[in-house]
Amino acid sequence: MKQYHKLVRDQIPEIIKADGKNCICETLSDKDYLSLLDQKLNEELAEYQESKSLEELADLLEVMQAVVKARGWTMEELEQVRADKADKRGGFEKKILLKEVREKEPSDG
Repeated sequence: MKQYHKLVRDQIPEIIKADGKNCICETLSDKDYLSLLDQKLNEELAEYQESKSLEELADLLEVMQAVVKARGWTMEELEQVRADKADKRGGFEKKILLKEVREKEPSDG
């Protein structure tokens, strides 16, 4: 027997049963669901950072979409916020590394 306390994709219980095993699951409260989604974001990000694979990046996106929905937002709202920030501050295409910021010297007036 192996014990877990992790949020899994919706079809995982059926996949486990099809593999001839039994599992115990529960349906989470909204509060616990959001908490475990936040943990899952960290888990998926760590897996992507280790592997750099497109599959892990897709998993991260799947969890992000679940967070958006669970918090009552839409993907369209998320995209609009992203686009607005990109319009105001730019994206990351120019590969700029900020190294230092100095205060301006006061002018002699």
